[in-house]
Amino acid sequence: MDGVTVIDHPLVQHKLTIMRNKETSTASFRRLLREISTLLCYEVTRHLDLTTMRIETPLVEMDSPILEGKKLVFASILRAGNGLLEGMLDLVPAARVAHIGVYRDHETLMPVEYYFKAPEDLANRLVIVVDPMLATGNSAIAAMDQLKKRGASNIRFLCLLAAPEGIERFRAAHPDIPIFTASIDSHLNEQGYIVPGLGDAGDRMYGTK
Repeated sequence: MDGVTVIDHPLVQHKLTIMRNKETSTASFRRLLREISTLLCYEVTRHLDLTTMRIETPLVEMDSPILEGKKLVFASILRAGNGLLEGMLDLVPAARVAHIGVYRDHETLMPVEYYFKAPEDLANRLVIVVDPMLATGNSAIAAMDQLKKRGASNIRFLCLLAAPEGIERFRAAHPDIPIFTASIDSHLNEQGYIVPGLGDAGDRMYGTK
């Protein structure tokens, strides 16, 4: 699909299969989500801008590559996004963090916004938004709307699973924002869940219903 990168690394796909299994425990699911998020973060940051810095090794001086520009912002769509956030911070501990409170009304399937906290200078930073699921796309679209209102223009969206319906809706609303995912699943069911999916990521991560 245009604008969508599927991260098909064997370790990603292996861990995702275990997470899909309904017999996987809460503790294992949480651990695997943290592990897989580190691998996904590696891919979504693959093309960061670099410059060089003059350093001295124990042997010689050299010009060595280093990240250019201001530090990244990882924006977590609460609450399930925090499961991806933790593993990404393991890889990029200096990243700034934003939290976006959006939940899906299970009757209307529409997003309900309740919280937003982010660094002030979003316009000058790459913002990577994380949420395990891109299902209907409504919550992700609402999060992007809020970020753009506050000046963000360089945004990427990272999820574990995506449904074709959610991708289509998201790309129609924000064609400038690339999507990175570990899998494009078959479809959404009548309740708006991804099929085959892995259930509700937040519930499985935190042991709630």
